[in-house]
Amino acid sequence: MKKSLPFLSIAIVIAIIFTSCVPSQDLIYLQNKNNSETASSVNPVVAKPYRVQTNDILSIKIKALDAALVEMFNATDGNVNNLNEQNLYFNGYSVDDHGNIRIPVLGEVKVVGLTLEEIRIKIEKQLLDEYFHKEANIFVNVKLTGLRYTVNGEIASPGTKVLFQERVNVMEAIANSGDITMVGNRKEVTIIRQYPHGTEMHTLDLTDANVMKSPYYYIQPNDYIYVKPLKQKSWGTGTTGIQSLATVITLISLVTTAIVLINR
Repeated sequence: MKKSLPFLSIAIVIAIIFTSCVPSQDLIYLQNKNNSETASSVNPVVAKPYRVQTNDILSIKIKALDAALVEMFNATDGNVNNLNEQNLYFNGYSVDDHGNIRIPVLGEVKVVGLTLEEIRIKIEKQLLDEYFHKEANIFVNVKLTGLRYTVNGEIASPGTKVLFQERVNVMEAIANSGDITMVGNRKEVTIIRQYPHGTEMHTLDLTDANVMKSPYYYIQPNDYIYVKPLKQKSWGTGTTGIQSLATVITLISLVTTAIVLINR
């Protein structure tokens, strides 16, 4: 029994190290798992235009040759340096529970369920029909006041983020949050998304290059991104061989001591 003890210890060390370490395949993003040609290919964008929901905040800018004519429509002072998240929140047009925004002269305008382009066309038409002359040269610009999303779980910097971009994919969102930790499950990243009919959950495998073809690859405002932990975290043995070895050495010492005491 004593002669087989070293071999038993070595076998336990090897088994635990191999089962506790995180394989490199679980850490690499966008792998070619179909063994297809390595030549670069163009992936068509499958994201649909975002449709405005309640509680969204819109930034609406109206320009004309005579700036005085449209001054009351522009909520902010036009200073680019003041266009931060806080100012946009207080000066933007909030979509109320009925799906409307309040615009001077036009009053309540229904925008819920419309794309930004559809809202632009609608406001421009109403302004020309009800306020300006049809020959008036006006320019309407409608944007979301930032793309807000929340990341939680095994992420370096969890929390709510705001990016001033029209389109953001899940890889950019995660990178902006400090990337997934070593014990984060890149194969099961959950996106919780709000729809008019309720909430839905979608799971993405970020280690597979085919994720770029998913309709959920591009995030939408108010998305909640959750990164699950790998089983290695619950084991507490470490994420690399060196980290696991330190834990295993302690374990082997305890096992060896117990076996020696039993065989006395």
